[in-house]
Amino acid sequence: MRHTAAKALAAVAITAALTTVAAVPASADPTVTPAAKDIVGVGSDTTQALFTKFSADYNATIPATDTTTPRLYSWDATGTSPITPKTGGASIARPNGSGAGISALAANTNATLDFARSSRAAQATDPSTLDFIAFAKDAVTWSATVNGHAPANLTTANLVDIYTCAKTDWSQFGGTAGTIKAYLPQSGSGTRSFFLQALGNITPGNCVVSGPEENEGTDSAFTGNLDAIFPYSVGHYVGQLNGHTTATDAPGQLTLRNINGVTPLTATNTLNPAFAGGSYGRVLFNVVRDADYTATTTQGTALRAIFSNGGWICSTAGRNDIASYGFLNLPATGCGVIIH
Repeated sequence: MRHTAAKALAAVAITAALTTVAAVPASADPTVTPAAKDIVGVGSDTTQALFTKFSADYNATIPATDTTTPRLYSWDATGTSPITPKTGGASIARPNGSGAGISALAANTNATLDFARSSRAAQATDPSTLDFIAFAKDAVTWSATVNGHAPANLTTANLVDIYTCAKTDWSQFGGTAGTIKAYLPQSGSGTRSFFLQALGNITPGNCVVSGPEENEGTDSAFTGNLDAIFPYSVGHYVGQLNGHTTATDAPGQLTLRNINGVTPLTATNTLNPAFAGGSYGRVLFNVVRDADYTATTTQGTALRAIFSNGGWICSTAGRNDIASYGFLNLPATGCGVIIH
């Protein structure tokens, strides 16, 4: 049986998304090639739009006549490749996602990269020389096509059944009959890694298709697809609804759905703290090399001025940007803390 309330909620959400799609651009590569002294990062799709805003606002605090203070720049997860992150530095394949960004940071010197955006926590396979600095809270839920065959709610057990291919029809979960088309984001995605971990570190079944760019409901895989299911960052989705979007970085026809009876969004389309406080909530990080971060150098000073508990991201201006772009702020004592 179709869920009338779910259809109505989905219609409201998709209307909001479509009415904001032409608003202020969400993300972009640096408009100039950063200087060798600048603080430059790559990585997560989830936080790339927020970092475009961080860069603009932080750099605005540095007088144009100041030629010594490092500025902040961030390269998107997707676009032309290779990229040359800094003037005079090495060209690298553009890192797409948290894992790819972390790997690139570990493999290159500060002449190339200074930090990686990460929507996942540190893993045992990450180099111990890296520091994961917490700065905001997010959550991940599942999304489905507006007016499609999926129900409004799935349990964790339901999601495990779907992503291990134990059950393959929406009618088995209270939806309308239709063969489920389960998707995961591209390899290297922090959202993919976190979602599978939240499901118990499962191995996806053979029915699962990997590849769509995370948080992009505009991917052709979802066009006219009434049976799709796809993990989605709730914070990034809220940012898209707030107008921080581009033609591709948008929900398209996907809307967020409930897990275990808890809605990821509040009535005003913000990230629901109750949902983020559960097992699908996650902390967002910026990753730096410890030797650089603790160094008594111009670069070390700049890294701490941006990322530390007393740094710009944890200031009122940074926290306002975090909220505007759909994420939740950590307690003042939790922002800028190294968790590794």
